Amino acid sequence: MSLVATDLECNHGKPRQHADAAAAGAATVRSNHRWKVLGIGVAANASFSATFSGIPATAVFLRSGYQLGNGQLGLVLGLLGLGVALSELPWGLLTDRWGDRRVLLTGLGATAAWLLLMAFLVVPSPAHLPGVALLAAVLLVTGLLGGSVNGSSGRAIMAWFREGERGFAMSIRQTAVPLGGGLGALVLPSLASAHGFAAVYGLLAAFSAVTALFAWRWLRPPPIDEDATSASDATVSAGATPLRNPDVWRIAVAIGLLCVPQVAVLTFASVFLHDFGGMGTAVISASLATVQVGAMAMRVWSGRFTDRHGNRRAFLRLFSMLSAAAFATLTLLVFVAATIPGWQPVLTATIVAALIVAGICVSAWHGVAYTELATLAGASNAGTALGLGNSFVFVAFFLVPIAIPGLLVVGSWTGVWLSAAVCALIARPLFLRPA
Repeated sequence: MSLVATDLECNHGKPRQHADAAAAGAATVRSNHRWKVLGIGVAANASFSATFSGIPATAVFLRSGYQLGNGQLGLVLGLLGLGVALSELPWGLLTDRWGDRRVLLTGLGATAAWLLLMAFLVVPSPAHLPGVALLAAVLLVTGLLGGSVNGSSGRAIMAWFREGERGFAMSIRQTAVPLGGGLGALVLPSLASAHGFAAVYGLLAAFSAVTALFAWRWLRPPPIDEDATSASDATVSAGATPLRNPDVWRIAVAIGLLCVPQVAVLTFASVFLHDFGGMGTAVISASLATVQVGAMAMRVWSGRFTDRHGNRRAFLRLFSMLSAAAFATLTLLVFVAATIPGWQPVLTATIVAALIVAGICVSAWHGVAYTELATLAGASNAGTALGLGNSFVFVAFFLVPIAIPGLLVVGSWTGVWLSAAVCALIARPLFLRPA
């Protein structure tokens, strides 16, 4: 009897040992490879951020090279954002259906090819000046293709990282936006000035192509282990249908509103510093790069901080208020400098500093917000939820550059920065209260 029992224990022990070994192996692979996946997510977002933030950083040269007025400049830059806004949700739904690898490779490859085509065909020269309609159309298509990056890279990171570390991972991914934007702000204006827009578009195409190669080499689904599966199932049950979840919509709308002041900085800060402050290219590039570097540091810190304290919702509400206060201060400084004779030279340095602080505040929260949004939707539906959130973000990228020239006519730069403060203030109650 004991011999039979012993034999049964041995036979049943082997599968259990094999299962335990397989689970341990899967956990080891996940632990080691997830940082490569995160690196791909950072590179993918940085490559497109260099495009949608870097091209606006060349606004002064874009305006002169293509012979645009302020209204036309706002239109072409706005259509870049509209393209992303229109494509984010479809790309997100496609990501949840096809998988992140296929969508990311398709989007990056197509974006690289399109930018290379722009470098050959859509650049101003003494013999040819592309029309406003052509420039607007090609930037719209650039946005449509680039909308693939956010949802696919975010879904991959949500799959490879567990709850308790996702905020940190997603915040690191979101540092790619100021990283790419900062590199664009530092490099692209000087490149446009010295070598023209063929060099600008060509460099951006190369960035996307190299990132696609890394994604092709390393991006794959995570191994399945029991702990990861149970955690993923728990997350999915929290929100299996994100488009029917009102909390997902609230956060997505709040993200879009809080992006309004950020977009104002990204798209027209260079024009503001040039026209209102009389700054040169070096100061403008340094100021915008400082905003992006500060935003990177704050995003990493905020992800780690909220993972440790479990306070994502409180953090988002706090930074909405801080952003509103920062832009209200900038509004006051600009108003004083514009209305009191002799004060503008005195306040110039303070205005630049206030713009930098406001830009950092309004760029610090993205990783935390996207983590909260994806967590509410569930890991397997993260592509859809992130696509929805980024749709509202790029609605802001479309509307803000078009609205700013009108605000300049009605209320000057004071009206621009006051409107930014109001949008940040409205976003606060839309973010969910702490549970």
